[in-house]
Amino acid sequence: MNEIYFYKLTGAGNDFIFFDKKEFLSLYVSPLAIKKLCDRRFGIGADGIIIIQDRDNYNFEMQYFNADGSTGSLCANGARCAIWFAEKTNRLRDKKAKFISNGDEYSGEVISEELIKFNLNPPAKSKFNFRIKAAGQLIKADFIDTGSQHVIIDINDVLIEPQNPLSYFNSISDFPVYQLGREIRYHKDFAPAGTNVNFYTIHDDKILIRTYERGVEDETLACGTGSVATALSAFFKKKIFLPITLITWGGETLIVNFDVENQKVSNVTLTGPAKIVFEGKISGNFFTITE
Repeated sequence: MNEIYFYKLTGAGNDFIFFDKKEFLSLYVSPLAIKKLCDRRFGIGADGIIIIQDRDNYNFEMQYFNADGSTGSLCANGARCAIWFAEKTNRLRDKKAKFISNGDEYSGEVISEELIKFNLNPPAKSKFNFRIKAAGQLIKADFIDTGSQHVIIDINDVLIEPQNPLSYFNSISDFPVYQLGREIRYHKDFAPAGTNVNFYTIHDDKILIRTYERGVEDETLACGTGSVATALSAFFKKKIFLPITLITWGGETLIVNFDVENQKVSNVTLTGPAKIVFEGKISGNFFTITE
C-alpha cells in the first residue's frame, strides 16, 4: 500500500478528506493517523475524515471521524458532501440517497449541481433559557442535540465587560468565538463529552453564525448540525420565519427547514453547497501510524 488515493470535499467551508473503501477494502485509519492527515501543515488538512463504503440495502455507509480522531456524532455538512460524493461515484439512483452513519439511517438528495439537501432526524434533546457561567458572567443559552450536541448563544446576551450591563456585543465579526467557545466546550456542565458552541445574531432576517467545534477544537467555517440547532433556537425564541437562511463564517449560505406541530419538530432538512475541491494521493506510510 505505497499510495492511497483521496478526495477533498467542502460543504459550505466545512472540509473533509474522503476515502472510498471500494478502492482499498482493507483500509484502516488509526486515530493518530487521522490527526496527522487533518493537520493543515504536515498533512492534507481538514476538519474531519469520511470513509465511504458500500452497504447492502443502502446506497452507502458513511464513517465520520473528527480531526482529533474521535467519532460518534453526526456531521451534517459531511453527510451532504457524502451524498454528493456518492452521486459522483455512481452510487445513487435518481439523485436520491439512503445511507447509514453511526448506525442510524439517513436520507437526502441532490437538488442540482453541487446543491445538496440532507434530511436529519428530529432533535434528540433540547433545553431552553438556562444560564451558564463563563467569561466572568452568567450567559443565557439553549442546548439542542441535532445528532451532535450544541449550545446556542445570541451574541447580544454576552457582555463585553461583565461589570457593565450595557456593554453588549453587536458585531459577530468581533466576537471572541475561540476563547468563549473553548471555555464552554470544556465547561463542567457538559463533562465529560463536552459540547459544540454556536454564536449568532440576526440581520435582515438571516442568521449570521459562528461555531466552535468539539473534535476540531477550533472555530470552523461552517457547522451543519450547529446551523440546524441555531435555526431551531431562533425559530422558537426569535420568531424567525421558515425556511431559515444562515450565513456561515466562510460566507456560504445554508438553508434549514422543518415542520412544527404541537411544539414537536419533524422533517428537518439542511440544504447547501457541496464541492469536490481536488483529488490526489498520499503516502501509505500515513496509514501505518499507530498510537
